[in-house]
Amino acid sequence: MSDILQFKVVDGIKCFSPEVASSYEDYPDGGFDLTDKNADSSFWVTSRNRLFKSLVQRNRAPKGKTKFLEIGCGTGDFIRHISSDEQLEITGSEVYLKGLVYAKKNQPDVDFIQFDVTKGRIGEQFDMITAFDVIEHIDDDTTAIANIAHMLRKDGVAIISVPQHMFLWSALDEIVKHKRRYSRKELVDKLKANGFSISYATSFVFTLFPLMLVSRLLDNRRDKSQSDEAALAKRVKFPPVLNGVLDLFMRFDEALIRMGVPLPFGGTLLVVARKTGD
Repeated sequence: MSDILQFKVVDGIKCFSPEVASSYEDYPDGGFDLTDKNADSSFWVTSRNRLFKSLVQRNRAPKGKTKFLEIGCGTGDFIRHISSDEQLEITGSEVYLKGLVYAKKNQPDVDFIQFDVTKGRIGEQFDMITAFDVIEHIDDDTTAIANIAHMLRKDGVAIISVPQHMFLWSALDEIVKHKRRYSRKELVDKLKANGFSISYATSFVFTLFPLMLVSRLLDNRRDKSQSDEAALAKRVKFPPVLNGVLDLFMRFDEALIRMGVPLPFGGTLLVVARKTGD
């Protein structure tokens, strides 16, 4: 049986895995509302968008269009930052329809699809596939990585970010339904086992790591009476002045990574990998 998925159209969106489109088992549905409202005012989101945009632009195909797929695009916030790049032919995919409703409303000209990367693959091949803070939500991350590899052309590039260090596990990880935080060895080994060579690996949230460590160690209890959305908002929304200061610290990380300096530790692990085999 082929593992190429077929789609049906639901609410104007191509759904390749409609059976899980409304389950919200691996991410709280209220998180999409929070992201849509607050993405532009979050130091973390704006910093990662600046960094990830620079990495996408640096790893585009040297000639012609780069066929680009984002796995787990959520509300399409990152795609909004690259949609004007005429060298990219963009597809955004998300497993849950709620995120795609926001994405399609905000960017009607972008090709957004519903797709569970563990269920199979869509019948296209891409030059670049990104998964930013996605595979930690997936029980079977090995299958997800294998399907990403299958959907890439030879010499295609995967850019993947994940939360790092299990000792940072906190209530926030539980609220957003993470399955794990990664070590560098674990992610690199899983990529290599699926035909990738590692071009670059670095930590992120390096400069702010001491502050993050303290906050996560203190955040070991969750008020169960709160909704997921309220609990998440409490942990990711900051006063404007503090948000601006934290953004300045994040720019130091961004500058080092743009220079090609691999940062030794941090809250996030970022890997650029190239497909070298089948």
